Amino acid sequence: MSRNLRGDMPQRKSDEFLSRRRLFKRTGLLIAAAALHPAGRAWAAMAGLPDDILGDDDLPSDVRAPGVSPMMAKLSAYMSAAAGRALPEEVAEKAKQHTLDTLAAMISGSELPPGQAALKFARAYGGNQVATVAASNILCGPIEAALTNGMLAHSDETDDSHAPSQSHPGCAVVPAALAAAEQFGIDGMHFVRAVTLGYDVGPRVTMTLGAEPYENASHRSTHSIATTFGAAAAAGCAAGLNTRQMRWLLNYAGEQSSGLALWNRDTDHIEKAFDFAGGPARNGVTAAMVVHSGWTGLDDVFSGPDNFFMAFGPQADPNGLIDKLGERYEVARTDIKKWSAGMPIQAPLDAVENMQKQHQLAAEQVKEVSVRLAPQEASIVDNREIPDICLQHIIAVMLIDKTVSFRSAHDKRRMQDPEVLRQRAKVRLLPDEELGRLMPRRQSIVDITLVDGTTLHEHVDSVRGTAFNPMTSDEVRAKARDLMTPVLGQASTSKLIEQIFGLEKVTDIRELRPLLQKV
Repeated sequence: MSRNLRGDMPQRKSDEFLSRRRLFKRTGLLIAAAALHPAGRAWAAMAGLPDDILGDDDLPSDVRAPGVSPMMAKLSAYMSAAAGRALPEEVAEKAKQHTLDTLAAMISGSELPPGQAALKFARAYGGNQVATVAASNILCGPIEAALTNGMLAHSDETDDSHAPSQSHPGCAVVPAALAAAEQFGIDGMHFVRAVTLGYDVGPRVTMTLGAEPYENASHRSTHSIATTFGAAAAAGCAAGLNTRQMRWLLNYAGEQSSGLALWNRDTDHIEKAFDFAGGPARNGVTAAMVVHSGWTGLDDVFSGPDNFFMAFGPQADPNGLIDKLGERYEVARTDIKKWSAGMPIQAPLDAVENMQKQHQLAAEQVKEVSVRLAPQEASIVDNREIPDICLQHIIAVMLIDKTVSFRSAHDKRRMQDPEVLRQRAKVRLLPDEELGRLMPRRQSIVDITLVDGTTLHEHVDSVRGTAFNPMTSDEVRAKARDLMTPVLGQASTSKLIEQIFGLEKVTDIRELRPLLQKV
């Protein structure tokens, strides 16, 4: 038997086959099941179907694809069924929170230099007017919109972070899902499922490679690799790709995997925004669009000669890509930052805030602030040129203002303010090997010595906003308002927040456009 490009099953006269066909249609899994490896009974169980629903005779020889590993069979079938698979309520809620958090990062990022550079690009090379560019009046082709919105989303350190994979998933996954969703006019829950799938697929790639130790040893950017695969998965789900097309999608994501750890040397945050978000979002939408248009590819980028893992991590076990897939949702393990600053600064800010509340501290009472962080975190934020990733500067602002807002974290002029410099001179950053051994769980120990000799001590072992100490929905909303209101205004901000938390009522994702843009 043969199959056309879209993966449709050929007709058979058997009544048994027709009854099975009707069952698959009812469950939305016909195409997914058609492209399964012969070891499909485990798949049926995973998809919630009877374990005898698939037999080898149901699968055409070209669909069985003997070169496809069981891991790839499972992964690609899971991905193709994601658009119609119901999510646990708490997972859907998390996906909405991370969608809002990323949209807020995009909108606030439009006023920062990387965002301004991205908008300039979009105006010059926008393509067809299909997809929304946030915080502007620009419409672009989906590939250009994904790149631009990705750059906006990581114009600073406001976006989310996934510690186990050493990546920032949302800043690429959400822009890619949004661009593809607008291309195909999908509804709100389809969009939520696409976003959730992106978080599930992308981070598992770099977790499988080894996350931060892998980045340190290879000098590759896990932030770019994870988000390229995550963006591709989200865009592929929005495009409604079938199982074999999902395998080709992963093939093209693998071909585009890139990124160098030298992003650490970028002092303008523009290359960093491209590495973490703009490039990967573009890559993911490109992969989805070329496959949807009819391109074919290899059936398994993760096995066989010259495969992805042979090139990127020969010691890795590819089965990590399906570890607890459908059971452990990575969006629920992704951190939302309470503070608009680099992730390593979150715990120290929590600690200083706790001490300020307990002791009513004023900056002039403080003689010295000692901050201990894991060495790998300390190196990222130690006396950096960019305000929102410079620990000493942000702690000084916190001592003076008793909080850190989006505006204060990005006011580069304050890095030269005499009062800020005076407080900054009090701050010492100490790498702590013991805290390093606790990574990826981020912790910090802060000691404040007062001018009267009193010493205050605070150990933060669960940063607010992490999976260990998550923010409430109200806190996520409050953060989004702080970021979006100065750009969109209060009315549009409130409406957008309510739309995101009511995505199940949205029949076409393009309904969000008037709220995302400004005239």
